[in-house]
Amino acid sequence: MRISDITGQPKAVKLLQAAIRTGNVSHAYLFGGPAGTGRKQAALAFAQALFCTSGGPDACGECLACRKIEHGNEPDLHLVEPDGAAIKIDQIRGLQRDLSYRSEESKRKVYIMERAETMTPQAANSMLKFLEEPSSPVVAILLTENPQAILPTIRSRAQFVPFLPLPPQVMLEKLLAEGHPPLLARAAVHLASGIDACRAIIQQEGFAETRKLVIQLGKDSLGRLPAAMVSIGQAFKNGLQADRIETVLALLALWYRDLLNVQIGRREQVVFADELGWMDKHAFMRKPHEWVACMEHTLEAGRRIRAHVSPQLALEQHLVKIQGG
Repeated sequence: MRISDITGQPKAVKLLQAAIRTGNVSHAYLFGGPAGTGRKQAALAFAQALFCTSGGPDACGECLACRKIEHGNEPDLHLVEPDGAAIKIDQIRGLQRDLSYRSEESKRKVYIMERAETMTPQAANSMLKFLEEPSSPVVAILLTENPQAILPTIRSRAQFVPFLPLPPQVMLEKLLAEGHPPLLARAAVHLASGIDACRAIIQQEGFAETRKLVIQLGKDSLGRLPAAMVSIGQAFKNGLQADRIETVLALLALWYRDLLNVQIGRREQVVFADELGWMDKHAFMRKPHEWVACMEHTLEAGRRIRAHVSPQLALEQHLVKIQGG
């Protein structure tokens, strides 16, 4: 992947290409933005351009250095990720030791650190000292969803490269061009911030079934409470996993938003496009502020689950609130 192949991040592309073109490469970069916005892919593309021997403004993809990056066997590129829940000081010490060895093939070494915000205080302080006094020409690329969680003294020594959420319509057009199922793609772009995360959701086992469950719950919640309760009970009996509950609630919120959009004439924004006929018949059964309240009840159910309320109980209580308006 080349820097020019990075999708939907024009500011990041401009910053990275300018660094390669001018040779003004910083010793540290902080790639910050939501999950799925392509931070790691961009880091690898930047590293490839840094190692490329073609002398161009981007990786050529053909030289030996580029091929090494693509096949994951470039000895001067180091990847660091949390050991369990955190990046520990022993990992930073090991990285420093590896980077201190003299390279025969390259003058520059690069390391990419995923979830940099998980560094323990000891690891962060060791990293800070390393940034201040690198033992050889090194480029650090720190990846994080939460830049503010990074030690301020580290942030001040790194060039910030922003990765922004992509507009849903941009992601949808790309996903459709790639041949993904339209209905699943239309839902996924409202659940994720980046194209990679959308692909992962679409390919997730059970996502299509989760969408079908939400349609059933969405319909039953407005008039057939006993049927909705049965659907929930059956879903849990069939093995509805805890990690799917968040998706169920997010899609339910989109379902009620669709009903509001149909009512106010924004049909082109409907996510559950295959249910437009049903929505045309039911969108006016409540007032706009009541559909907003339904969305708020859905968000509240999510907060209750995160507060360790039983997922099944939280969903059942949510449906009771929806039924009552």
